[in-house]
Amino acid sequence: MNKKLKFAALACAISLALSGCSQSTSTTAAEIESQQTQQQVKTYSATTFFNTTAIMGSSFSPNGAKVLVSSDESGIYSLYEVDAKTGAKTRLTNFQDSTYPVRYFPNDERVLFTKDSGGNERFHVYVRELDGSVKDLTPGEETRASFAGFTEDGSQFFITSNQRDAKFMDLYRVDSKTYKIEPVYQNTLGLDMGAISPDGRYIALSKSNTNKDSDTFILDTYKKTLKPQLISKHDTPAQYTPETFSVDSKYLYYSTDAKGEFSEVWQYELATGKHSPALKDDWDVSFIYFSKSGRYQVSGVNADASTKVTVIDTQTGKEIAMPQLPAGNLRGVNFSADEKSMAFYLNSDTSPSNLFVWQVGSNKAQRLTNTLSKEIDQNDLVESTIVRFKSFDGLEIPSVLYKPKQANSNNKVPALIWVHGGPGGQSRTGYSAMQQHLVNHGYAIFAVNNRGSSGYGKTFFHLDDKKHGTDDLQDIVYGKKHLQTLDWVDADKIGIIGGSYGGFMTAAALAFEPEEFKVGINIFGVTNWVRTLNSIPPWWESFKKALYDEMGDPATDGERHRAISPLFHAKNITKPLMVIQGANDPRVLQVESDELVAAVKANGVPVEYVLFDDEGHGFSKKENRISASNAYLNFLDTYLKELFGPQG
Repeated sequence: MNKKLKFAALACAISLALSGCSQSTSTTAAEIESQQTQQQVKTYSATTFFNTTAIMGSSFSPNGAKVLVSSDESGIYSLYEVDAKTGAKTRLTNFQDSTYPVRYFPNDERVLFTKDSGGNERFHVYVRELDGSVKDLTPGEETRASFAGFTEDGSQFFITSNQRDAKFMDLYRVDSKTYKIEPVYQNTLGLDMGAISPDGRYIALSKSNTNKDSDTFILDTYKKTLKPQLISKHDTPAQYTPETFSVDSKYLYYSTDAKGEFSEVWQYELATGKHSPALKDDWDVSFIYFSKSGRYQVSGVNADASTKVTVIDTQTGKEIAMPQLPAGNLRGVNFSADEKSMAFYLNSDTSPSNLFVWQVGSNKAQRLTNTLSKEIDQNDLVESTIVRFKSFDGLEIPSVLYKPKQANSNNKVPALIWVHGGPGGQSRTGYSAMQQHLVNHGYAIFAVNNRGSSGYGKTFFHLDDKKHGTDDLQDIVYGKKHLQTLDWVDADKIGIIGGSYGGFMTAAALAFEPEEFKVGINIFGVTNWVRTLNSIPPWWESFKKALYDEMGDPATDGERHRAISPLFHAKNITKPLMVIQGANDPRVLQVESDELVAAVKANGVPVEYVLFDDEGHGFSKKENRISASNAYLNFLDTYLKELFGPQG
């Protein structure tokens, strides 16, 4: 599937610039600037960009000497333990499928992790023993399971599993020594597990009623009835979602948007039933949790497409003074058991996540990884800017813009509208090897957060309910119009690209706005909503109602689903199309992409189809990400940069 990269267009542009400089005696200052810019930008291959290492996880070993991570440096995500002082890594797993870290056991160095098979999203919970052997705690071909937390003393932990009923996740207690599994709660009501109190007594659960409304319940496992108690009575639609318990198991912290446009964190006292405000901001508060003793509170705010993490010393009520750090946003903050060490990641547009360990109170943090490819000069990468433009109805649309370093008014570049997944996702700042690869090769990327995107308040989020492929698509079109006002963008060379829901929007743009975009790249995208909404995975049952409120119920909205599905309007697609599909995708079935490709080919339109036999809904293997990125660039160089044939 690997495709050769095309450098011809860039080489030609540089050649022409150089020849123009040698022949003309009246070269303008702007032309000289254009020539110098093109010469100074070094381009890198997809292989080089994906030599960058993706890394996640920050669980400390019980003695604080190691950090458990998952890294794709071998080509797939595997578990490693990292020496907290030296950064030396030891590989712990070696499967054909990616493995993802949960944490160390509290009292020894056994490790819990999760893995699915070929991207089928049926994740199991595994334990890696001290001798390196591995045990699947949740076997079964159809089983899907997840880790839910340890008790305070580490003697037991909790998992959820749908082994009883494929639609519902039941809660089980596991003995940490024997791995004996006992049922705790049979989830016949279709609730979602939220948080478990450190003493193991209370379970917080939630229920999606609509896409605007949810409830939070408390289950007291000491009561024989095991009946969840509603704690979020409210009269107008609002979201109530459990976050975490206090370390003394006396309070539940939950998030809610009941008090305004954005989510706040509130505190519920279990003994009295009293609700109190705990944390609010001018944006959504995304999460809150505590260190083992409760000494440190970690919270995050989704501030205009970037996560801002705050660590509070609860003894003083003040934010801790961090040492001087490289530019970037904190993520993945974790404390050692003795709370003397803090592990965290820093990530920015031009730097992938790097793991740091800080001895709390010291004046320097130890950087343990260098994940950017050694061949890449970080100065060649591009930082984004937050841009807002007005859509067809005057609504302001927030977006993230990446301007290639080659671009200026004398060297206009082609551009791509990037559409995020969802519905209800958000394009955010931070490092993306795929996006930086395209920008590095001279393609501007404009990641538009169309109406319906999260992060900008509940009113904005619900503006596209049952209007998908219409109003939100117009936001994308008006994003293209904004790009055309920029003097460094080639107004005639603008394409569209997106994954999952963004893949749907890509295909919809080509089908319903056929003159707007010159090319489209559909990555794992829905093209037949009738089939997709009738074949959703059984484990989506708990939020199926919310999904139907967002997209429409197939029982009553089938006509509208057919009207917005690009597959049924493929005859309108006249511009070159690329489709990326995983054969094991449980969300967007391969047949959807097969049918779309066949239909568009019947129009006599160039179509490139890249099918990955060992992927699901996304990429888990580095070699496949490289193959896909090579394919994107080759396709764009051929059909957008060179503008294949008559384009209307």
